[in-house]
Amino acid sequence: MMTATSSLFETLPAQVAPERKAKPGPRLRTAVRNQIECIPASLDQTLLKDHRVRQVWAFVLRLNLSPILSRIKSVESHPGRPSADPKILVALWLYATIERIAHGREVARLCYEHIAFRWLCGGVGMNATTLNNFRIYHGDVLEKLLTDSFAALMKAGVANLKRSAQDGVRVRAAAGADSFRREKTIKEYLAEAEQRVRELRAEFEKNTDADANQRLAAQKRGAEDRERRVEEALCLVEELQAKQQQEAENLKHAIEKKEEENSDNLTDKSTKKEDKKKDTEPRVSTTDPTARVMKMADGGFRPAYNVQFISDTKSGAIAGVSVDNVGVDYGKATPMIDKIANDYGQRPEEHLIDGGYFTIEEVQALSDAGVTVYMPVKKSRDENVDVHKPKKKDSPEVAAWRERMGTEEGKEIYKERAATAECANAQARQRGLTQFVVRGVEKALTCTLWYALAHNMMCSWRLVPS
Repeated sequence: MMTATSSLFETLPAQVAPERKAKPGPRLRTAVRNQIECIPASLDQTLLKDHRVRQVWAFVLRLNLSPILSRIKSVESHPGRPSADPKILVALWLYATIERIAHGREVARLCYEHIAFRWLCGGVGMNATTLNNFRIYHGDVLEKLLTDSFAALMKAGVANLKRSAQDGVRVRAAAGADSFRREKTIKEYLAEAEQRVRELRAEFEKNTDADANQRLAAQKRGAEDRERRVEEALCLVEELQAKQQQEAENLKHAIEKKEEENSDNLTDKSTKKEDKKKDTEPRVSTTDPTARVMKMADGGFRPAYNVQFISDTKSGAIAGVSVDNVGVDYGKATPMIDKIANDYGQRPEEHLIDGGYFTIEEVQALSDAGVTVYMPVKKSRDENVDVHKPKKKDSPEVAAWRERMGTEEGKEIYKERAATAECANAQARQRGLTQFVVRGVEKALTCTLWYALAHNMMCSWRLVPS
């Protein structure tokens, strides 16, 4: 007999679990790289109308590049490969500078891959050798272009030489710290370099394989370049030794003179200084002979060059540049002012420099030239001494400078130096002026001029309406 409970469950229909629907996949647009396209557009149409590279080209078109054109050996109606337009090369390096690119190989690569560099080239082929050679072999022209760029800002009324500011920055050299050697070691290196050059020349003359000769020719050029640099290092270390000996003789004469004056204390001190100099044998880099070890901004000592910028406080544009291998700034204000006078026919009325340039002779020389100096007065160890009060030995010009720097007006004017000269240095560093990739003072100066010209170009964009 069926119970009520069993009959109830038997009449219920069997329940089936519902089927789960699969989650739909995402809809994507995938890359199709083998699709043939026909884009009817020129190179100019592919570049944005407001792209910055167009401003670079417009700036270059206003430059006078005739001195570079006169040096081109490839001329019409004569055999030879045509040379690349100097306007293209100048524009490439200016654009590369503001884009923080310092190596010719990188610029050459971008000339085939980057639309802005391709637009500047306009179908003209570029290689690293052409770019690097152009960058360093026209320093005199670049210096004239820098002067012309600042003169153009003066003509437009946005810059003047009423008040200038100067600041120096140590830029790391291409030489390594371990490349500095004494005279004995340099002579050994020179003998090895000469022997290597002789071996490669002999091998090059005997070899008949064209491919091998091309490789040997490249090795021979490298060996000859090293021989030249080691020879230059040997000449410089001999000059430093001669200078050191002359200083030692001068010190010896000074000691003898002090002995006659019975100044025993000073004699002992000078003798110790002389002995210390005798123990210090000069060293020169075999890779970059003109580089010198300098104290850097972080407190370390590295091979470097001293770069000087002189700027206009009104516009912030750079009026002059200098590069040397002396690691201190004092004594460098007057030569820069003389250079400005030679380039523009006038000296700044006021010149702002920091305490690193401090010498009484510098203040006197600038004042005699009609330049008002704004430079902080050196602090005294005695806190009770008023450094702004004229001293008995001060000339009227030096006394006026001391009093001027103690006034509120003088302090306010001096504040403009940081916003001008230090700003120009900082912007150059941001664009890559942290280490030179070339060797030698002249090439370092030429590379610095590119940064200064790019700086003035950007100042013209900001100050002169297009």
